[in-house]
Amino acid sequence: MFGWEFPPHVAGGLATACYGLTKGLAKCGVDQIFVVPKAYGDEDQSATRIVGAEDVTFEGSQTDYEELWKRLVYIEAGSNLLPYLSPEEYENVTSNSVKEGAISHTSRISRSFKFSGGYGKNLLSEVAQYALLAHTIARQQSFDVIHAHDWLTYLAGISAKRASGKPLVIHVHATEFDRSGENVNQMVYDIERAGMHGADLVITVSNLTRNIVINRYGVNPEKVITVHNAVDFSASDFENVERGTNEKIVTFLGRITYQKGPDYFVEAAHKVLKRYNNARFVMAGSGDMLNRMIRRVAKLGIADKFNFTGFLRGADVQHMFAISDVYVMPSVSEPFGISPLEAMRSHVPAIISKQSGVAEVLKHAIKVDFWDVDAMADAIYGVLKYPALTKMFMHYGDQEVNSLKWDKAAQKVKNVYEKAVAL
Repeated sequence: MFGWEFPPHVAGGLATACYGLTKGLAKCGVDQIFVVPKAYGDEDQSATRIVGAEDVTFEGSQTDYEELWKRLVYIEAGSNLLPYLSPEEYENVTSNSVKEGAISHTSRISRSFKFSGGYGKNLLSEVAQYALLAHTIARQQSFDVIHAHDWLTYLAGISAKRASGKPLVIHVHATEFDRSGENVNQMVYDIERAGMHGADLVITVSNLTRNIVINRYGVNPEKVITVHNAVDFSASDFENVERGTNEKIVTFLGRITYQKGPDYFVEAAHKVLKRYNNARFVMAGSGDMLNRMIRRVAKLGIADKFNFTGFLRGADVQHMFAISDVYVMPSVSEPFGISPLEAMRSHVPAIISKQSGVAEVLKHAIKVDFWDVDAMADAIYGVLKYPALTKMFMHYGDQEVNSLKWDKAAQKVKNVYEKAVAL
């Protein structure tokens, strides 16, 4: 398995999904090696063995090195993706003579790379370096199938497939259309498309995402399989936490970016506070729209009823859910969305956008169009105002979320593995 992050080092929902899935697969009898760019040593390895790519050394001839990059043709267009060691080597790798196979080098290369372990300015370069080391890792390890999570690892998955000849399953947790709307980053799109077409089978986290993969990336529908995400029930319980306020708490938790719809949450909050004053709105997360949201809250005159917590992880996330009265996920485009399941597990009623994959599996959550701020405000007001409504969603929501466990999702993923091996 190739991933980009693993708890407790979490930057978003991808790490949470990978963690839940690995534990579920272990219960299904699947032995796993989980590769990340950077391993810190404090990861939970009870369900999977963690391998850090930066602890691996590429060993091979200059010819092997150049041939590997020649085959990864989809990154030739962006020179910033090539992990060149020197100006001379860079010239060799990208020159037309190398691409045509006219030059042969017999010198040996022994090279390791350092990774930031995050999503910094050298991200594309690290994606390429990761793919190079995946080739070496695939030759060193024994396995039956390769599983690559999200676009950051698709090149690594393809590289490992070419090194080993083993089948590749890629997992689409989000697409560039979810993250950027119609203003896609062409390089990321190309990597996503290469991964989807290079894979033997594709797992999508919802039918919503499956349709995007088929229609926007031109993938054969027969090789695209939906496996909905689930929720981890092993997290700590905060039943007796100190709230610190008598106000009802309405929570947004996620990246404060276009995809997550934070601006719609702010506008809905303004409408609710005109009708219901005993409420406090919390925006938990960080992202490129944070400063804009702070300015908008100030302009609307609701700053005294609004809190920005910054990015939360681990126990702080569970604490936030434990003190919440309503959870809102107004995503513009959400491939799945695990956070509503985590809220409902904490007995918090959830309001979700109809433009989310999780809406496919939840019956006892209030669903609104992300752009319909009036409907969103009405839903928040209704849950805050009428205790009977809250009790109903808490009761039936708890029953519903209890059926959405990683064990069941993992069994479906295992079935995909077996199908890939049989192809």
